[in-house]
Amino acid sequence: MHGISFAAKQLLERVRQLLPTECQRDSLDALMGLFLQATGAPLPQYSRMKSPSALSRFLNHYPWSVRAVIRAARRAVLEQLQPPQGRGRRPVLQVILDLTALEKAGKFKGLHDLIKVLNGKRGLQLVMLYLAIGRWRIPWGFRVWRGKGEATPSALALKLVRTLPAWLRRSYRVLVLADAGFGSVELLEGVKALGLDAVVGMRCDRRLTDGRQLQELKLRGSRVELEGLSFPVYASWVWLKREGGKRELRMVISTRAMSGQRIARWGKRRWQIEGFFKTSKHRFGLHRFGQGTRTGVYRWLVLSLLAFVLAHWAHLSAFASAEPDWGRAARTALEQLLPGVLLFTLFWDLKQLQPILRSAGLAVRIIRCKI
Repeated sequence: MHGISFAAKQLLERVRQLLPTECQRDSLDALMGLFLQATGAPLPQYSRMKSPSALSRFLNHYPWSVRAVIRAARRAVLEQLQPPQGRGRRPVLQVILDLTALEKAGKFKGLHDLIKVLNGKRGLQLVMLYLAIGRWRIPWGFRVWRGKGEATPSALALKLVRTLPAWLRRSYRVLVLADAGFGSVELLEGVKALGLDAVVGMRCDRRLTDGRQLQELKLRGSRVELEGLSFPVYASWVWLKREGGKRELRMVISTRAMSGQRIARWGKRRWQIEGFFKTSKHRFGLHRFGQGTRTGVYRWLVLSLLAFVLAHWAHLSAFASAEPDWGRAARTALEQLLPGVLLFTLFWDLKQLQPILRSAGLAVRIIRCKI
């Protein structure tokens, strides 16, 4: 697990070296320090190292390549996900797809064509691809849904699946998991063409070629043919608990022959991404961007996800056997990766306390001791 800690340090240093000036590297450190406080509010005005205007220029105007940052992060991830050694069954790599709304209020003039309303939520509608294997959790990529008349969420999700390296798809048994919003013929046919399997939620009233609806099936694991789909699938269902003790029926289909219980079990696994969305928003401020330019928003999202990865790796290196405590994991990452930011913050706080300490006759002795 110590290798993971070294990989996190190496990744952050790679990202720093992509920035052309020391001033920009300092701004990156300041922003990552804010994200790794894991308070859910990494707003530039809370920085003690850089002014809000300096961080705004870094996000919106300074010339640095966010694509290069993404490539560096993916390269670091793939170095950790080396092909499994030896013979035997390949491990299952869960490729989870979902759409989340980064809700925003007010006017965003530079983003007017990206802020959309979907399912009653106004904001940036993000299609996310999330990888899960063992204890590893990796946000691999995202696309912004631009509204009706543009690429559908299923088309965006399929583009994300195609970004997975061919060797990764060969080395692992890839299983694509998604909810009913991605249960289109377009996605299922596309995943099948890539040689991958999928377990996807379906509407209960989805029509079969014999005229029945999915919800009319009596046997889990039944082989069925959906209207418009060129190959048969296997259907099952799950009951989800809701408020008040009520249960809700959800249909699930698999492109691979499985028992009904296995289909239902894999169908439930896709809910892992919901926990990631909560963590990335309420701990790492994914939705708290205030930039008015596409570049600024794009960079904010990438750096927020990078902070999640670094905190996750810190958790794996220090607390591998425990469930993630994201506050503790982020603090560990901050201490290991950005000790200078942590020290600067502590000295800044101490400076602000000088009047109180001086009144108690302690200020001079403490400051001299620390420095």
